[in-house]
Amino acid sequence: MASLLNDPELEALLDHLPIESDAEIEETDAYFARREREGSLDPDNFCDEDMHRFLVDKMVALDRDKAEFCYLLCRSLSAVRVVEAGTSHGVSTLYLAAAVRDNQVENGVVIGTEYEPKKAAIARQNFADAGLSEFIDLREGDLRETLQDVGGPVDFMLIDIWDVALPALERVSPSLRTGAIVVCDNTTVDAIEYRDYFEFVNHPANRFRTITLPFAGGFELTVRV
Repeated sequence: MASLLNDPELEALLDHLPIESDAEIEETDAYFARREREGSLDPDNFCDEDMHRFLVDKMVALDRDKAEFCYLLCRSLSAVRVVEAGTSHGVSTLYLAAAVRDNQVENGVVIGTEYEPKKAAIARQNFADAGLSEFIDLREGDLRETLQDVGGPVDFMLIDIWDVALPALERVSPSLRTGAIVVCDNTTVDAIEYRDYFEFVNHPANRFRTITLPFAGGFELTVRV
C-alpha cells in the first residue's frame, strides 16, 4: 500500500520522531495518576507551576492517526493558511506543512506556536531535516500574543494544548473562513479542562457546529458555519 504522504524521506523521519514521545508516555501517565491521587489538579489552573516544570522538556506528539487525519482534512480543504496551537517538537506540524506543500497553493503556510525556546529549536531542526521550513512560520512565546495577527483567512486549525485551548481559538476565530475546520485533541479524556472551550464552540453567536470523533482520548472536530 502506498504511503499516505508519498514522501519516503519524510515518512522515514516521521517513523523515527514519535519514538521519543512514546518513550515518555509511561512517565507522563504516572505523573498525572499521582496528581489525581493527591487531588492536586485544579481544573481552573490545570497547568500549574509543578506541571509546567514536568512538561517543559516533554515531546508530547500528536498520535499518528490523528496527524494523518489532519493531513487529509487539509488536503480536502485545499488549505492555504493553517494554524497550530502547541507545536512542541513539530511532529504534527510536519503533516500540516506537507499538506500545504502538496496542495500546491500560492503563499501556503502553517503558523505554529511554541512557548518553550528549547522545543522551538528542536522543531526548527526537524522542519529543516524534512525540507519543509519554507512552509512553516513558527512563532515563539505566549500564543495569546503570537496569534493576535494570523495574516488572513484561516482554513484549518489544530489545537493540541489544553491549558490555553480557548484563548487560542478566541484569537483565531475572527479569521476562520466559512467552512474552516478546527480540531482539538483529548477533549474526552480531559473533558473537565475543556469546559470553557465547549461553551465557546457551542454558543450560537460563535457560528460553529461541533462533534467529538472517536479517536483515543477524544478528538473534537468543529466547523465554522
